[in-house]
Amino acid sequence: MVWKKYNGSVISGDILNEVEQTLSREKAMGFRTHICIGTDSQVTSGVTEFATVIVFIRERAGGFMFITKEKTRQIFGLKERMITEVSKSVNVAYMLQPVLEKLKVRLEVHADINADPSYKSHAAFAEAMGYIKGMGYDFKAKPDAFASSYCADKVI
Repeated sequence: MVWKKYNGSVISGDILNEVEQTLSREKAMGFRTHICIGTDSQVTSGVTEFATVIVFIRERAGGFMFITKEKTRQIFGLKERMITEVSKSVNVAYMLQPVLEKLKVRLEVHADINADPSYKSHAAFAEAMGYIKGMGYDFKAKPDAFASSYCADKVI
């Protein structure tokens, strides 16, 4: 996986080390920081592109994010694509877990799935919530899932 900063610069080292260094630096600068992880996808001409983001939220002081993207020609139904987005976010959360526990940083996993049953994406709501909560992470769905609905959506 190639990770980048929002400005497009490639993160050359291991993402786990980069997150740890970033959180340590944020703490040294006096920021209280937590992390939100989210994934969004878009299908264009038979190609599905996924964007996953690690969003660093500074309490009362903005934030920034790291981004990775992936493309596939695999065909997904809507529900399958939504669960694939959640899976990508959970995999990143799981990878970061040792660093976040060590530094006592709060983590939320955001799903680009609507809590309102009148939206098509709601078909995956129960499964997504169960998957994320079952892994022990805080769960957010639309309209509160800004990491997936706005941050990942912006870079896809």
